[in-house]
Amino acid sequence: MTNWTKEYWQTRWNEGQTGWDIGYASPALTDYVGQLQDKNTRILIPGCGNAYEAEAIYKMGFHNVFVIDIAQGAFDHFKKRFPDFPEEQMILGDFFDLEEQFDLILEQTFFCALDPSQRRNYALKMKELLFPSGRLAGLLFDAPLFEDHPPFGGNKEEYLPYFEDLFEIEVLERAYNSIKPRQDRELFIKLRNPQ
Repeated sequence: MTNWTKEYWQTRWNEGQTGWDIGYASPALTDYVGQLQDKNTRILIPGCGNAYEAEAIYKMGFHNVFVIDIAQGAFDHFKKRFPDFPEEQMILGDFFDLEEQFDLILEQTFFCALDPSQRRNYALKMKELLFPSGRLAGLLFDAPLFEDHPPFGGNKEEYLPYFEDLFEIEVLERAYNSIKPRQDRELFIKLRNPQ
């Protein structure tokens, strides 16, 4: 397994190699959150990058949103762009070391940044971080992508075994509101923690 370390990601930020960054909040995520009634929902966005989604949903009134990223560069950019976001809700660290719990975790290009050998660990950690009846929702690539460096791709048939014994799979299907460059290459997931 190759470790995509903190140094690797910080170097990507330093060199402006942020190809995952679409420059605005993903419509699939903001549309989904916009349907939620409870503004106190405790939300986590792992591998948040520039955290456009966090900014958008915070401005929608969901002030209980937390972001985590392993690279300081992510937060440097985010703080400049959106200084009103609470600093105590920005977690600099490794997702796998996090020990809090959330009602909702939003997936947006974090899964594909992890070495594929970590995918089952990702699913197990997500279950641990979610309250009972909490949900993991967001986007996964439905395309091969790269094999030797992030982003790593995959497909529904590969992903199902990581999750099906841990979660109730409410949605795992082609996303209808992907951004144009990713049209027909993303799956929308909504998984419920039954415990």
